[in-house]
Amino acid sequence: MTDATSTKKRSPRKWLLTQNSDLRRIGVWNWTLPAFVVELPDGSNFNVCPQAGVCAQLCYARVGTYRFKNVRAAHIRNLLLCRDSPEEFEKKMTEELSHRRYEGKWIRLHDSGEFFSDEYLLTWMRIMENSPAVRFYCYTKEISRFKRLVVPSPPANFLWCYSLGGKEDHLIDLGSERHADVFPDIEALISSGYSDQTESDLLSVLGESPLVGIPANRIPMLLKRQGKETFGSLQRARDAKLAAKNSSTKHNLTLVH
Repeated sequence: MTDATSTKKRSPRKWLLTQNSDLRRIGVWNWTLPAFVVELPDGSNFNVCPQAGVCAQLCYARVGTYRFKNVRAAHIRNLLLCRDSPEEFEKKMTEELSHRRYEGKWIRLHDSGEFFSDEYLLTWMRIMENSPAVRFYCYTKEISRFKRLVVPSPPANFLWCYSLGGKEDHLIDLGSERHADVFPDIEALISSGYSDQTESDLLSVLGESPLVGIPANRIPMLLKRQGKETFGSLQRARDAKLAAKNSSTKHNLTLVH
């Protein structure tokens, strides 16, 4: 008689890392969080992207499939795990990355979401250091956090690309530091002297040029909002407007006193 336990089907393994269609094509795995401000199951709100600027209104990860109920729920579970149980997250992720399917592969951190805290970024750095057979990369708008915590002593298997459209754009040296900007089309990208990364997202960190150009996602609503501008030019305009407003307020307060 066959033992029932021997014939019982095993539950499929629940992987933390996934692949969207674009990254699957180039053999990259990704870790995803919700984008920008998200409502959590307890009714509270949490900003996953503290330095988001104009990108918040132009983010592809806040529309389309990312908004599907099951997809959003999975991303929120990821957030709650790494935010509220960092030690458990670090253990689970390190164990998963030891699997042979990741050996020699690239992991993109955050095709949606960001390094929302020092603790979270440092957790990932420990995971990287304990996963030497795996390589990691990301885009990030957390410029000051990276320059303070990563740049002085980065993990050997980690590359990154700063991303324009955030509140810390002014901290990026556009002439020397690798960064990405989102253009309305490829023609605008090329005419500005940026290198197109459409062929492979890995060109964001492996391409010869430090000027990484990304054509805008072809979502009509977002294209209309962006117009002929880039994320970088829109952020510079916003920064200038805010600076003028603050200067005017300071001047008026001076007159009052």
